[in-house]
Amino acid sequence: MSNLTTKLTEAQKFAMSIRPKVGGFPILAEVLREAGVLMNRWYLPSCQAIYIMKEGSVVQQGNPLVSGVHEIPKFHREDLIKAIRTDQEGKSTFPEFLKATWEAGVVGYDADFTNRKVIYYGVNGESYLEEYPAVTLER
Repeated sequence: MSNLTTKLTEAQKFAMSIRPKVGGFPILAEVLREAGVLMNRWYLPSCQAIYIMKEGSVVQQGNPLVSGVHEIPKFHREDLIKAIRTDQEGKSTFPEFLKATWEAGVVGYDADFTNRKVIYYGVNGESYLEEYPAVTLER
């Protein structure tokens, strides 16, 4: 692994070790920000994540949600918000969150760790902005 991929994977491991079940995303986001990640761009349904870092960029390929040819679901803001709240309440796993956002018509999202916001995108230019609170990590 390169220095950047090691830095990213070590930050992810640390974040997962301290992340609470409820409301854990701001902790994960802060650990990644402190590791030099500026933005995390997700592409659905392929589950490809690109981490834009101060020193370069890293791609991480997850397990795709679908394979073959599929119709893209229509963007449903209310269903997206429900998926986000379910995740925030610790009632879904990350793969379940990704599946629910895809089913709500999300084809990608950008997590901006500098400005503490996530923008979810539909295929026809729809979007939904969600801000998250700043946190202080205790080490």
